[in-house]
Amino acid sequence: MTTLTKRNRRAEAPAERWSNAEEKEEKTDGTDEEQDTDSKSLRLTLMEEILLLGLKDKEGYTSFWNDSISSGLRGCILIELALRGRIQLEPQSSRKRKLLDRKVLVKSSAPTGDVLLDEALKHIKNTEPPEDVSSWIELLTGETWNPLKLHFQMRNVRERLAKSLVEKGVLSTEKQNFLLFDMTTHPLTDSSEKQRLVQRLQDSLLERWTNDWRRMSRRMLALILLAHAADVLENTLSSLSDERYDTASTRSRSLLEADPDLESAKVTTPAEEMIWTVLAAFNRS
Repeated sequence: MTTLTKRNRRAEAPAERWSNAEEKEEKTDGTDEEQDTDSKSLRLTLMEEILLLGLKDKEGYTSFWNDSISSGLRGCILIELALRGRIQLEPQSSRKRKLLDRKVLVKSSAPTGDVLLDEALKHIKNTEPPEDVSSWIELLTGETWNPLKLHFQMRNVRERLAKSLVEKGVLSTEKQNFLLFDMTTHPLTDSSEKQRLVQRLQDSLLERWTNDWRRMSRRMLALILLAHAADVLENTLSSLSDERYDTASTRSRSLLEADPDLESAKVTTPAEEMIWTVLAAFNRS
């Protein structure tokens, strides 16, 4: 995973205490910030948004050098499930104070209507004893030496997400020849959707910056952290002028370099806990 760097000038272009907060989150998920800027956009999952940010517009595939996007997409799945009220961390205890020590529990096994999310939810529900967030990211990615746990790997995630975006009219499907093999690619069909997504992320670090993540929409906070984890944040900011790029990079680093365990003490919902736990998992990897 790469980190945001300062540019050389144009050198290169507990469960009870959550109840009220959860109810409020469900009612306001998709805050005024996102409604104002995205009134014409599709409702995409975090996984679709991260893949869209990582895809080359004309070529229709992600960078061959990006080895972070697979695990980043699995982090998206965990946060999306938490945002939808399906999973949460086990309650904090004297023995399990740190986020990464706490196991992931199923809060609701009701189907989400999304095939990838429901597949991951089924794995989490049927696993005893429960696993922590770091373990789930590794298991869903297939990064395990335990042959008995290889069945947890979610296969063809990028292709399945791309097909979903094709169905939504954002991408198309083509075949490209790469000398020794043919590869299915998914160039952009509707560039406005990606432009709105990029603009929304940039605005959250510039015009709409609040200097307090608690005043940021949960989805936007998750999107910034996940874009970094999937190594696509740099591309998202690359179109900015030097001065605005430096400002956005500094502000994003203030989020990325925060201590997840300290920030989790300020959360009001289980979803916020999951967001910071996923960041902690990527920081440790």
